[in-house]
Amino acid sequence: MAQSEIIITDANKIITTSENAQQAARVLKYYLDKAFTKPFEITAETKQESNASQIILSISATEKLKPNEFKIKSDSKSIYLIASNQKYLRYAVFTLLEIWEFRKFTASETYIPKVTQLNFAKNTQKTHQPSFDYRALFYPDCYDEDFRDWHKLDWQVDDFGIWGHSFSVLVPAKEYFKTNPKLFALYEGERNTESLCMSNDTVVELVEKKMAQIIAEKPNAQFYSVSQNDDVVYCECTQCKALNKKYGGPQGSFYYFLNKIAAHFPKTKITTLAYLHTFKPPVNLKIESNIYTIFCPIELNRGEAITQENAPSFVKTLENWSITSPHLFLWDYTVQFSNYMSPFPNFESFQGNYKLFKKNKVKGLFVQGYSDISGDFSELRQYLLAKLMWNIDIDVEATTADFLRGFYGKAAPFVGKYLNLLEANQKKNNTYLDIYSSPVDARNTFLTPEAMDQYDQLLEQASGAVENDSVLSSRIQKLRLALEYVYFEQAKFYGKNQHGMFIVNSKGEKIVREDLTERVLKFTKACNQFGIYELSEGGLSPDNYYKEWLEICKNTVTHLGEDLKVNFITPPSDEFKGKGSYGLVDGNRGYKDFNINWIGWYENNPEIEIETKKLDFNILKINFLNDQRHWIFLPKKIKVYGFKDQKWHLLQEKICDNLTEDFEITTKSWEFEDQSFSSFATIKIIVENQTAVPNWRKRKNKKPMVMLDEIELYKK
Repeated sequence: MAQSEIIITDANKIITTSENAQQAARVLKYYLDKAFTKPFEITAETKQESNASQIILSISATEKLKPNEFKIKSDSKSIYLIASNQKYLRYAVFTLLEIWEFRKFTASETYIPKVTQLNFAKNTQKTHQPSFDYRALFYPDCYDEDFRDWHKLDWQVDDFGIWGHSFSVLVPAKEYFKTNPKLFALYEGERNTESLCMSNDTVVELVEKKMAQIIAEKPNAQFYSVSQNDDVVYCECTQCKALNKKYGGPQGSFYYFLNKIAAHFPKTKITTLAYLHTFKPPVNLKIESNIYTIFCPIELNRGEAITQENAPSFVKTLENWSITSPHLFLWDYTVQFSNYMSPFPNFESFQGNYKLFKKNKVKGLFVQGYSDISGDFSELRQYLLAKLMWNIDIDVEATTADFLRGFYGKAAPFVGKYLNLLEANQKKNNTYLDIYSSPVDARNTFLTPEAMDQYDQLLEQASGAVENDSVLSSRIQKLRLALEYVYFEQAKFYGKNQHGMFIVNSKGEKIVREDLTERVLKFTKACNQFGIYELSEGGLSPDNYYKEWLEICKNTVTHLGEDLKVNFITPPSDEFKGKGSYGLVDGNRGYKDFNINWIGWYENNPEIEIETKKLDFNILKINFLNDQRHWIFLPKKIKVYGFKDQKWHLLQEKICDNLTEDFEITTKSWEFEDQSFSSFATIKIIVENQTAVPNWRKRKNKKPMVMLDEIELYKK
């Protein structure tokens, strides 16, 4: 019976048909030499004996391959790798290696089988092409060129002459605002440096001049971004308003302006972001052919694949962009940016989303992850996403299992069960996964204390399976950091209650649970060892996380009002109600994270009653949060009433400080002293919220929020 497979051994040669195939041949030789005991030889094409197998690499113009395609084929004795350029010939090499079960799991972890022969089916042919023409992934190992090359990834750091939000670079406010404020957006009645006037000809001239300079400095870049800053500000001057009305909204004047820039550089690929106020496409306006729109769907449920049923508005906008944009790219958000170390079970959404994007003519993806920080399951995420960007039809379950086996070894079955249980719990609870949510938000869904115990047991088993392997043990340790982080964050929230960071001892003193602070220190040290230098996007370092923990630990003072009954006369906002009214007297004062313990009222005024039942106290203290970046401001006024003789009596009123611009997150307390407090059975507090957002944070449709936590009662 004739043999059905070509057999490659170290006696065979790698043949190159031209000098420009040498680089790919050297890559192939490098890996094959590590797999076999003897090195392979690279040679120019020569006559071989009729029975000699060989691997032939060629860059060919005759195969009619597109620039982003390659072909792997075989006849009865040899394997042929063919592409139209060096880059895709290397991609053919890596694909062949993967067929032979070579793997590059991370930048530092490559699996190379030890073999005496490799087999390949005879008389086969397959043309390989990507699901998306442009594929950039922003994860730690993507900074490594070999990892990117193996996984056929582009690299926006090199590919863009100017990247992302660029208005502040193209027309710097520091340089122009004082002398010519009309270059900048007229927004809510005032000139605002966060955007530009789209109808101002001088703005066009300045941008063209700056773009010409950037193009001259970086002539080899593929793309150059002209896009709004990371804000919702846009120009509302008379001319821009008219353009917006004509072309469908703020995106109208923006693309009117952008078309002028693109026309000035007709051979340059101009990218821009469809983001916030430019999220939807313009109407009745043809977009210039060299403009590449990067669609940025920032507000979506990441817990399930996007469908017409669960996100009809988004799907409609995507469909409209697929018709309107001459080149549609998409910016995909794939991690929880507010908590890098918290579990974020969104893996099952990837494939469905990418199939939807492909169907709607998305040609390129920029997939944002942890940047250069190693977050939760970052190794699996980057591996799986890279595979899907190249081929949306991969078997995700098999690819995931293959990765887990290769990266976690004997611990893989337990890591797989942990991952599956996370996703099952998320799905069972139909949890809305937001890229800015927190482990406190998930405390009643997939991160319940009971679920956390199950996860911990599985990772304990994983750790036990590899306890004699320092490398694999370290990888399990990194996974466990996520559970530790969740525990700490939730412990802050629960306070002195079950699962909280505090306990009340036999003397009635509130103290931090034994060894908990030591665990936090151990966590921060481990983060540093793993190169996790931030725990969120632009957020705390591990060392500062520990410092904040120590500050929170100081909150051991108890007060007389703990556990009293509190009634909301004005209910708080649904998304910021914390533990409900009990949270205001649970003995657990909020710190700087508005997600933990703070209770918020958006636009309206908190009105709260406390049933003191003539408790003997004369000091009332109320704590507020100031986080102006998130539109959380200190109050204007606070009034305190007492109820007696069937009516309310105003006891004290305090006018609070005038607001000043301050983007540091702080807390502030107001204290009221009155000897008559104890004569009332009920105390009422009315907090007057700011009537409007201050000028420095004024944004359309944004209202002020006031947040308070812990109403404290003392006897002086």
